[in-house]
Amino acid sequence: MSQAPNSIAPGANARGDCAAPAGILPVQAIRELIAAGVLKSNEPLEPGQLQPASVDLRLGPRAYRVRASFLPGPGASVAERLDDLKLHAFDIADGAVLETGCVYVVPLLESLALPQEIAASANPKSSTGRLDVFTRVIADGVPAFDLIPAGYHGPLYAEICPQTFPIVVRRGSKLSQLRFRQGDPRETDDELRELQARESLVSGASTDIHDGIALSVDLPSDGEGPVGYRAKRHTGVVDIDAAGACAIPDYWEPVTADAKRGLILDPDQFYILASKEAVHIPPTHAAEMMPFNPLVGEFRVHYAGFMDPGFGHSAAGGAGSRVVLEVRSHAVPFILEDGQIVGRLVYERMTEAPESLYGRDLGSHYQAQGLKLSKHFR
Repeated sequence: MSQAPNSIAPGANARGDCAAPAGILPVQAIRELIAAGVLKSNEPLEPGQLQPASVDLRLGPRAYRVRASFLPGPGASVAERLDDLKLHAFDIADGAVLETGCVYVVPLLESLALPQEIAASANPKSSTGRLDVFTRVIADGVPAFDLIPAGYHGPLYAEICPQTFPIVVRRGSKLSQLRFRQGDPRETDDELRELQARESLVSGASTDIHDGIALSVDLPSDGEGPVGYRAKRHTGVVDIDAAGACAIPDYWEPVTADAKRGLILDPDQFYILASKEAVHIPPTHAAEMMPFNPLVGEFRVHYAGFMDPGFGHSAAGGAGSRVVLEVRSHAVPFILEDGQIVGRLVYERMTEAPESLYGRDLGSHYQAQGLKLSKHFR
């Protein structure tokens, strides 16, 4: 793992401030990281790649099919592990199919030269999570997925495992996003209660705040429409870069809730559901949905956890948008009931408000959403 000298002096941020505040870096600070050589790329960044509090990561031109998921561990590089674990390598520059149940590793076009006070974390993009594509970012010598420690210098890789639909990807496809943070910007429960009272972060959540704000699942049994969708098996491919190219009935079947039993999740089936609460992310904060909580059941409720400043926000106050839940039960059938708590939303301070907000300044597909599939379906 390369350890080139930092391009930013210790104790300063990318703008030369000596007392950098704890927080998530906004889009304007990410631009400065790029100018300072902290975030590097083999190709110029594309329009729309920068989000209010993150940057989209792009796949490179070559992919590796590997025997199993892995972490490089301290002192080891991903390239060295690929030499041991790869089954074959293939070109994806002009498009290639990644099959379900297989594990692939793709070097990314972006790399990092982080200073000692800035760390990074990754998450799947919303559209990636709603396709049931399990993807994580790995880095040389880092014994954890999606976490890039402060001071890291080196390449980044995407591990990709489609779970339900085979997908088509190519050079430049964007499956993951990266956030940068200084210090520990997470709000405590007491700070969250004050913020909830002031900003109405989550509707109906004034009291249930413990290690984040509780979110519950919306499963009305009034028969007025589906409460969610269950993914079909053995479908055609989904092109990651083609919006509106797939017909919903070819890939999904609607599900309804039973007034007595709620919704029974079948093991290893993938569901799209929605939260009962509306969520508001003010410009001063970013948020993240915790993906799995074994205390409430053996199931996962979210793959793509990042929520940008401006989600559910309006100038007149936070109106809120519901959160789409990407749900998969593990090992055993599990009953979900209307209003059952399924996860927690944590909020982190921004170092400053971003110059562009989700939904207001960007063409955001999921603003003001209800129950909604990914942008690939019409």
